[in-house]
This record gives sequence, structure tokens and C-alpha cells, in this order.
Amino acid sequence: MRKQKGFSLIELLIVVAIILIIASIAIPNLLRARMNANETSAVAAVRTINTAQIEYNSMYPTVGFATTLASLGGTSCAPPSTTSACLIDSQLASGTKNGYAFALTGVTGTPVATYQIIASPVSPNQTGVRYFCSFADAVPRSAVTAIATCDTSITPLQ
Repeated sequence: MRKQKGFSLIELLIVVAIILIIASIAIPNLLRARMNANETSAVAAVRTINTAQIEYNSMYPTVGFATTLASLGGTSCAPPSTTSACLIDSQLASGTKNGYAFALTGVTGTPVATYQIIASPVSPNQTGVRYFCSFADAVPRSAVTAIATCDTSITPLQ
């Protein structure tokens, strides 16, 4: 009788068990890293919107700050206008980017003198755990609970 070559069932089960143990360690770390990346992207987007608002205000002083994210974005930029300034990318101008939803609120005055940008995770505890905001002082702030109004009581990022 010839000896067959190959792996026994026990050897295969041991390999599968080792792979499952490694996966159970790696997957939570991967998800945590993805949430951190989404949160970092949200902070960068809030800073981008602040910069765009300042530039929009200097480009259109009779209008003031933009009233919508779509006004800061745009697709027809030759020439830029108050409704299509092309200062932010179209994905951010749509209000959702990298697991976060962005809302431009608190727009008041003529010309518009105030605004608030609030970033909320689309799926809390999956795409992110922190909420971010900023207003005309251009300082990003964060909280672990939903933000209704961005003001100086919310902790600024360092």
C-alpha cells in the first residue's frame, strides 16, 4: 500500500483555529483604525469648510458667509459665483463624506455674519464616536454627544 500525501483533518482544523484567533484579534483593531480615520477626515473637512467660508466672505463681502454647503461647492466654476464658488469638493458640498454628515446651520444676518458647521457620524459607534463643530471663530470643537448648537462651551481640539 502506498502512503498518501496531504494534510490530516486534525492538521487542517488546527490551522483554521489559528486563523480564526488571529482574525478575532485583528478585526476590532481594523474597525477602530477606520473610525479614527473617519474622525480625522471629519476634522479636516470642518477646517476646510471654515477656510472656504472665510474665502467666500472675502470674495463676496456684500453676501457674507455662504448659506449652504452647495454654495461653497459647485460644478460650473467658470467664473465662480455666489451659488457655485467651487471652494470645496462636490462630495463635501453634498453634505456627506467618509461616514460623517455635515450641516451648515445658524446662518444669520445680511450680509451673513454667522454660521455653524456640525459634523455628525452617519452610524454612531460604527463610522465614528465623536461629533465635531465650528463657527465663525474657525476653531474645531468636539463632543461625545450630539451637538445641536456649536458654542464656546464645547471643548476645542488641540
